[in-house]
Amino acid sequence: MISFYPGPSRLYSSIPAFMQEACEKGVLSINHRSPEFVEISKKLISLLKQKLRIPEDYTIFFTSSATECWEIIAQSLIKEKSFHLYNGAFGEKWMEYTQKLRPQARGKQFGLEEIIDPDYLPVLEDAELIALTQNETSNGTELSTDTLRSYRLRYPQKLIAVDATSSMAGVLLEFDQADVWFASVQKCFGLPAGMALMICSPAAVRKGLEIGEKDHYNSFTAMVERMKDFQTTYTPNVLGIFLLMKVMEMVPDIRETDANQRKNAGLWYAMLREMKEMKLLIENNAVRSGTVIALSGEEGLISRLKKEAKIEGILLGNGYGRWKANTVRIANFPAIEPQEFHKLKDFLTRFGLIV
Repeated sequence: MISFYPGPSRLYSSIPAFMQEACEKGVLSINHRSPEFVEISKKLISLLKQKLRIPEDYTIFFTSSATECWEIIAQSLIKEKSFHLYNGAFGEKWMEYTQKLRPQARGKQFGLEEIIDPDYLPVLEDAELIALTQNETSNGTELSTDTLRSYRLRYPQKLIAVDATSSMAGVLLEFDQADVWFASVQKCFGLPAGMALMICSPAAVRKGLEIGEKDHYNSFTAMVERMKDFQTTYTPNVLGIFLLMKVMEMVPDIRETDANQRKNAGLWYAMLREMKEMKLLIENNAVRSGTVIALSGEEGLISRLKKEAKIEGILLGNGYGRWKANTVRIANFPAIEPQEFHKLKDFLTRFGLIV
């Protein structure tokens, strides 16, 4: 089965060999306080900074999921109020989750086709942190680098946190335009689910230490202290960390990956614009995701498309949230191989969607 599901998605083909290597080297049994683990952790952090072009003074943490990152941000990096800008299900869920811990958190929804700008969609002045979803997996939209720059320029004294779950390791991100970035690894990193990265600027680290929250196993103060020794506050997903290290050794510089993904996305969007009976969910090319392609159509057609694709050995992504019944989502992640894209194109042609 070829998975085009937008997470968990297609693994890199090398993952089975890397898992075998982990077994043979005894990685699955090493203590997370041991020199062997520290060496893996230290090497991975170095590779992430090199391959993804993360600033050297940013701190990288290992967490269990992007949802855990929502919790860490809410409990440890916000005293009272954050402000969330969102146009889809995951951005809205982030706000709602934050409100459980910080009831004063507020947000503003914007349109699917809208290019947001701080002059027209400002942030509450008393908000300590701005929460943005760079790639909204539920509907296939993204915020451009220019958008992130505009909010950084307008609000230099506020922390900016960015959910990059469906884009990190797939597109070139300007990490210095925000203070907290997070992503799960089951998407563009091409790994099994069960791990995430949280990447913090010096300003975010200072704010977390200033707040000084120490009441949870994943309190930011403890995370910072442990990461000084390249360790975690809890027993981590050691296998996931090792696999990510191996993947980062294998992949090219993010600039090359970004160019490939944008080229692939451009080809797909050009073909899919001419579809019969279905259409692109997002019309505005300036806000379309390069890694998650969303198609909309009549509910019965969508259901038949997914069923027939599965018979052909192709797994397409369900819709999500308010688009659940009338959309299908296609991942354009780095681990998906060229011949698999060709197989999907052939299927869509035989199905009658593209000519």
